[in-house]
Order: sequence, then structure tokens, then C-alpha cells
Amino acid sequence: MSALDERRPLTSRPSPPSLHSYARARLDAEPDGRWPEGCYPPPERALPPDDAGASDLAAPLRHREAVAAVQEALGPLLGSPGPAPGDDLGTTAGLVRHRLAGLPVTGRSVAAAVADLPLPDEPAARALGRHLVRTAPDLASAHVGVALLQRVGEPADVPSLRVLGLVRGLTRGAVRALERLDARAAALLHLTCHTERPGLRVLADACASGDPRAAAAALIDDPLGIDAVSPTQARLLAEAADLAGLLRGGRVDPRLSVQAGRLLVRMASQRDYRTELLRYRDAVEVFDTVVRRACGLPPTVERAAVLLSLALDLDSGPSHLLPWRAGQREQLLDALGALLTSPEWAALPDRADGSAPPGERHRAAWLRGAAERLSAPRQAPPGRLRIEVVAHDPVDREPVETRFLIDGRPLVPEVFGRGPGHSPEYLLDSGDLAATEEPREVQLAEAWCSEGCCGALGVTVVREGGEVVWRDWRLPARLPDGSPAPSLPAYRFDAAAYDAELARAVREDGWSWPARDTGRLLSSGLRARPELLARWDARPLHAGVDTRDPYTTVLWFLYRPGIFEGEDDERGPWLPFVWRLPDDGAEPHERAAAALRRLAEEDPRGYAECRGGGR
Repeated sequence: MSALDERRPLTSRPSPPSLHSYARARLDAEPDGRWPEGCYPPPERALPPDDAGASDLAAPLRHREAVAAVQEALGPLLGSPGPAPGDDLGTTAGLVRHRLAGLPVTGRSVAAAVADLPLPDEPAARALGRHLVRTAPDLASAHVGVALLQRVGEPADVPSLRVLGLVRGLTRGAVRALERLDARAAALLHLTCHTERPGLRVLADACASGDPRAAAAALIDDPLGIDAVSPTQARLLAEAADLAGLLRGGRVDPRLSVQAGRLLVRMASQRDYRTELLRYRDAVEVFDTVVRRACGLPPTVERAAVLLSLALDLDSGPSHLLPWRAGQREQLLDALGALLTSPEWAALPDRADGSAPPGERHRAAWLRGAAERLSAPRQAPPGRLRIEVVAHDPVDREPVETRFLIDGRPLVPEVFGRGPGHSPEYLLDSGDLAATEEPREVQLAEAWCSEGCCGALGVTVVREGGEVVWRDWRLPARLPDGSPAPSLPAYRFDAAAYDAELARAVREDGWSWPARDTGRLLSSGLRARPELLARWDARPLHAGVDTRDPYTTVLWFLYRPGIFEGEDDERGPWLPFVWRLPDDGAEPHERAAAALRRLAEEDPRGYAECRGGGR
């Protein structure tokens, strides 16, 4: 049936109530004019027939097939000159509903299909999108309207998108459309529909109130810790509260400046699928304001930890990639270095004496060591490559990461962005980055979820005469924001400069702490003497620190009969073990030597803990 054939019967059908009017009525009924605590479930009439209980429809198409089906159905409507104002607009909207009604597709597929369709008449597409957002009675056609406004919407569309986004199933699309038009409205909608922690609910309500004083007070009162606020939530809170605007005032509570810095630190975290700091539009302004105001603050350990974290990120982390003015980042970094090494601030870590708990002593050592490394005068590496090992504030429990800067640009967040660089044990202690004439594949970083889920960043390292070459890059086809990943060239480094920089990075171990030092020494000893475990039909898996207790050294090893004889069968029985070595106050080299002696003398299966295994 052609579009013309469909118009007559469609124009005579009364339209059911729209999802927008449904959401508006629910919102108007909220007590005290507050926004809801979560999304509204769509009315049953708005669901596709299979969701409403029908069993005679085909199963949903696969995503690619569904996108193609939607584009075939809607292409003629969206790719032709737009309808005239009046009834024709409603008729076109009816055709959209009619053509989607029989397709077994999801809202995600509808949105993806509309995102890739050509729109030769943008004003007509905008008019149709607005009409669907305000009048669509079903999820499928509402998705079309939201997807159109995501592409061609204007600020006038913000109120209707924010209301329609309160309907469950439409929130994600509405947030994406709002992000282009009004970041604060997008953040408020996201927090409204996806906030479960009570404290975060209070913050969201304060931000939504429109009262700057209430938003500032709520931010000051919340701990904003790693277990309370994710990197995404940190960005959303900053946008919803208009953090940059709150900091512009002449008299700002110093506690708000510290909380702003803490939010920036959380946004810079790579314990997520993308670096939220690079999505925060006001990041440069907030960074600049926080650093300038820090110079007038009295020193505390908490403030020093926040400022040092910001400095480490400015030096070699994701914030290096923000759109700074010429020399601005370097000025901020110099200011932080001078402040943190001034006598009053530098004395803070010394207040944690030897009787303090391990965590407090570790944080004090981190503050002292990281600030000294950051401010120490040091010439740039002679070659194109700079390698830095960065340990974060122990309170934040971020992984220790290896960072690579090529020609001054941080490699991993710029070309990968799905997780931090691997640990120094994995990349430096192992010797994998040492270049030989035999090419070696090295994985530099892995997605926070896993390589199998979102990929990894890998490269082949090889020595060619007087040069070391990084070539044959392996990385996901797209960056976390959906844009194509860059096509990386073969990077060539002077071999002598490369070897010197690698040796320096291996040698500088001030980022570590006793339990981790013990694990590194234990791992090195087992690499040098593999027979220590092999004689017990075992081989090492990992030596390091406990993920839940960073002050306990652990050795993981695998038992499999036949290892000693070189005849172990991977299909045969196996058992993983973990040996925990709590910190007893001895020096790391003494603890590691004692552990190696015990492995030589006693079967570790007798004192390690068995943790699962095959039948």
C-alpha cells in the first residue's frame, strides 16, 4: 500500500491519549511539585502487542535486521519534502504509527534507524519530531519523535522532551536529545529516573529545585565517596547543580570548592566505560576555579589529597586532553605543585606516625611521595615516549596504572578511553615492553568490563636497527562516544632513548607500598626460580595485593598433576590456591625471602587456601 492509499483511513481514526499528556498528568499530581523518584511505567495501551501479552506475533528481529526494517518503513516518509502545516502533519504521524505497528522491533532499533536516515528537509523533520513527541500514544512512534529531535531539535523542545523522558523506555533517548540542547536538563532527567541511593536522591532534588543555595548545601553535605558516586553520577551532579555557576560567586564556601575538586577527580576515574570528565563541558572552567581558590585554603589532608589527585591527572591523565588555552594547563599544574610542596602543606603527611593504621600511613606516604615526584625538576624524556606509573589516593581504591605519553599526549584515554593502562607489574616488571628483534604483542590497556565485552588496546613492539617501533595497533573500531577510532601510525622511537625511559620507569617505584613491594619481589623470585612451585606440581598465577585489603600480600597459584614432569594435561584436574601474607611489619625483601624459603621447603597446598577448581 502506498502512502497516499494509507492516508484516507488513517485520517478518520481518533488518536488515543498521548504519552506526553500521560506523563504531564502524572507529574502535575506529584506532591509539592516535586519530580518523581524514578520513571513512570508506560500505560499498557502504549506497549507493543507482544509486551502487552499477545503471543501470535513474530519474535523481535535482530538489531541489524530491525534497523533495516524500520528504515525501509520510514525512509519514504522522512526522506521526502515535509508535510504542510495542519492536518497533513497529523496524517504523517499516523503513517509513522501505522508502519511501525506490525514490526517486531525494539525502541533501541527504532532510534538507531532514525539516527542514520537522511533528512533532506530539516524543518519538516523538526516539525514531525515535535508533533510525535507531543502526540504519540505509543512507544515506537514516540521513539521516532525523540530520535528526530536528537538530530534537529532546538532549545524550545527541552520542556516537552524532559516530560516525555519520564516515561520508562523513553528516558535514554530523551537524555541524549537533551544533552545536545541543555546539559543541565539532561542531567536532571537522568538523575530523576536513575537514582536509588537516598543521599543521591537528596542531591538530585536540591539540584532540581532551581535554588542555587540548596544545591550548594546539598553538595557540601554529601560525602561524594567512591562507593556513593560513580563517575557518571559525578558529571551529572555537576551539570544538574550548575557547578560552574555556583563557583562563580564572589563569596563561595571553601567546602564547595573542595567538593568541586572531588567531583572532578571522580569524573576523571577510568573505572567506567568512558571518561566522564571529557564529556563535562564546564571542566576547564571548574578546574581553573578550584585551583585558584585552593591557594587561599588552610591545609588539611583531605584537601591535599583532592588537589594532588587533580595535579596527577593534569600531568598525565585524561584532563590533559581538555580544551585548554595555550599554557593554561601548565600554569595550573605549576600552581598546584608549588602549593603542595610549600612548607605548611608538605608537613601534613608527616603527622601520620608509625603507630597509625596501615591505611593512614599509606595515604601519608602517597601524599608525600607523589607530591615530591610531581614537583621535582625533571627534564623531558629525550625521545617521543614518556612512561609514568600513577598511584591514586588510597582512599579511592583506584588501580595503579601505567600511563604512556607520546609526543606529550596521553595515549590510552585519547585512543581507547574504556579503561586505564595496565599495572606496572603487568607491563614493566614483566619485561614485556622491552624491545627485541623478535616482534612481541603487548596489551597496554583493557576495557573496564573486560576485553571480551568492550575490547582492549594492543600493539606490537619490535626493535629495528637503531629504532624501536610500536606498530600493528589493535583497538575497537569506535571510541566510547561512538565516533570512529583514530587510525594509529607506526610510532618510531630512538632505541637508546626508549631503553633509557623504560629503565627509568622500572626504577622509579615510589608509587608502591610494603605489601605491594612484597608481592613484586615474590613474583620476581618465582620468575627467576620457577622450580620452587613446579616441584609441587604448581605454577604461579599472580602475586600482588588483595583487592579488598591492599595491605595483605597474596600469591595465587594453580595445582595441576604432571607440571613437575612436564606432562600436565589442560583437560585434567586442576585446583587454584591463594596464599595470604598479612603485613607483619618486616621489610618487604625480608618477607619475600621468607616466603620463597617456605615454598622451597613445604608443599604450599598445606597452608594455602583452595579456591574452587575443576572436578
